[in-house]
Amino acid sequence: MWEYMERRAQICGEYILQTGATVRACAEKFNISKSTVHKDITERLRDVDYALWLEVRKVLDKNLAERHIRGGDATRKKYQHCGSKNS
Repeated sequence: MWEYMERRAQICGEYILQTGATVRACAEKFNISKSTVHKDITERLRDVDYALWLEVRKVLDKNLAERHIRGGDATRKKYQHCGSKNS
């Protein structure tokens, strides 16, 4: 694997672990695609730093379990904002 890919995977993993960020938030922070972050975290990081990968995996699993809640909150806020405009 290329050295810059290993560094990027490790940097993304540390960022997600420290902040609890989602893959999307990490991609925005480092200006790379979500697909790249996902591949870095799920595949490359495992080979580079297995202990870090295990910890990051816990954060990603937590984010996955909470995804439907965040989506519902976003929808609720969207329609509350629209409703207050029309009232």
